Amino acid sequence: MLLAIKNVLNQNQLKVIRTLLKNAEFVDGKLSAGKEASQVKNNLELDQQSPLHEQLNQMVMPALLNHPEYQEFAFPLKVATPFYARYTEGMTYGFHVDDPIMGPMNGRYRTDVSTTIFLNDEYEGGELAIKTSYGVQRLKLNAGDAVVYPSTSWHQVDPVTQGERLVAVIWAQSMIKDPLQRELLHELGQARNILIDERAKSDETAHVSNVYANLLRRWSEL
Repeated sequence: MLLAIKNVLNQNQLKVIRTLLKNAEFVDGKLSAGKEASQVKNNLELDQQSPLHEQLNQMVMPALLNHPEYQEFAFPLKVATPFYARYTEGMTYGFHVDDPIMGPMNGRYRTDVSTTIFLNDEYEGGELAIKTSYGVQRLKLNAGDAVVYPSTSWHQVDPVTQGERLVAVIWAQSMIKDPLQRELLHELGQARNILIDERAKSDETAHVSNVYANLLRRWSEL
């Protein structure tokens, strides 16, 4: 299951982010890839030593982490700071699965949930293709929108055919390790929210809310 979230970043934030990235130092994306992914990865990433990371993260991280749709879908426990990637004409990232464990030795985390935030939309090609049980879904969202999906998904970035693609990519370890349990909790949580809005004092709402809370308590890794 995947989730598209609209307007994670607003137009003012996007303008500042794109300005910062315009003259930033980017390096070969293979430097951050695992052995298998490096064979199919052809992009550029903001140098991890760049001082711009702090400015960028101050805008991007709160916008995502405080978004209720992200919280209710990902159940984030540990969230890594973003990688900022650039794809110019001809660049691509072939089908791969994200590394299961990332981070330095003193800050390792399991990758359960992946997020791509689109920082611009003035390019051709470059769709994010994700293999699901319903076939391959290709996404190219508006600037400021995000797509969130299980890190276990086989996915790729199609070749950019014109222009430049800019994205922020973020991984999270979820409180709910099992992707099916996350999906069930998300669906139940959506139903619970509707009931709270429409029938807050009903017995049915209380029952659904109780079941949701106890499943979250039972399945969470805290």
